[in-house]
Amino acid sequence: VQLQASGGGSVQAGGSLRLSCAASGRTFSSYVMGWSRQAPGKEREFVAGISSNAGTTYYEESVKGRFTISRDNAKNTVYLQMTGLTPEDTAVYHCAAVLDPGYHDGSWYPEWEYWGQGTLVTVSS
Repeated sequence: VQLQASGGGSVQAGGSLRLSCAASGRTFSSYVMGWSRQAPGKEREFVAGISSNAGTTYYEESVKGRFTISRDNAKNTVYLQMTGLTPEDTAVYHCAAVLDPGYHDGSWYPEWEYWGQGTLVTVSS
């Protein structure tokens, strides 16, 4: 699966952005989709994920309540709506995917297999 992210930009603290990721391939609906980010000088970290049928979502603790992940399987697209942005959210955001294991009972957590190019989000104070 090939992934193309877009929607990054520069905003002031408290602002909002929506990232989009378009995926190629006929099996988009078989994948858990999501986002990770890498801030300057830091390791890449998981941000959010959504199961293939959108029934389960995963969020990194610091973005819960501020970010919302969603997907449109008819459009092969996953979204990340980001609100209440802070300078700590500044990073390159990467779209990612992993084949859905078929269960989301708390025993499984996304470990991405496929990555797209990043889109830069800059939040100024």
